[in-house]
Amino acid sequence: MDIGDQFSLEHLLFKERVCRTCGKTKDLISDFYLTRKNKRGHPSAYAYECKECTIMRVVASRLADKILDRWEYPDW
Repeated sequence: MDIGDQFSLEHLLFKERVCRTCGKTKDLISDFYLTRKNKRGHPSAYAYECKECTIMRVVASRLADKILDRWEYPDW
């Protein structure tokens, strides 16, 4: 039994993934955050939202929270 019959090269190499937010195809290792440290290197251990979209989402939610925190009761 040959080991090449059991595994293909695709199982050993990292692939590209499509971001669920922006829909662009990006490199799995450099453009997606690792979410599970115990499965390092496994494609399911990476997020489905790219780093850029994650940063934009977090910044937008933090700005929205700051705007709500600044609200004061009107001085009549």
